[in-house]
Amino acid sequence: MRVEKSYRGISERLARHYLSNLGGEVVDEADGTVEGGDADGNAKACDADVVADDWRASISSEKVSIGPSVQLTEVTVVFEGDEETLDSLVADFSQKALRAGG
Repeated sequence: MRVEKSYRGISERLARHYLSNLGGEVVDEADGTVEGGDADGNAKACDADVVADDWRASISSEKVSIGPSVQLTEVTVVFEGDEETLDSLVADFSQKALRAGG
């Protein structure tokens, strides 16, 4: 199964960090090696997927316009895995990625 979701207000680095906290490892997309990121699981490379035994997530980002003068970064995460696993993974990741004013 494949699920694609977009999030605003987080960076690719933060998305990788959240996915690492949910049990994944940051893997270099070019050669399949585990990245030697920092102690917080932050990858050194931008082209890195996050993988676990039963799921994989690919991350990309782009600038999107909000009105005539404001641009935001929108991060898109493509989750792949079985339906049962993705249901909880996407919900848990979305909760971490939620940005609310306080």
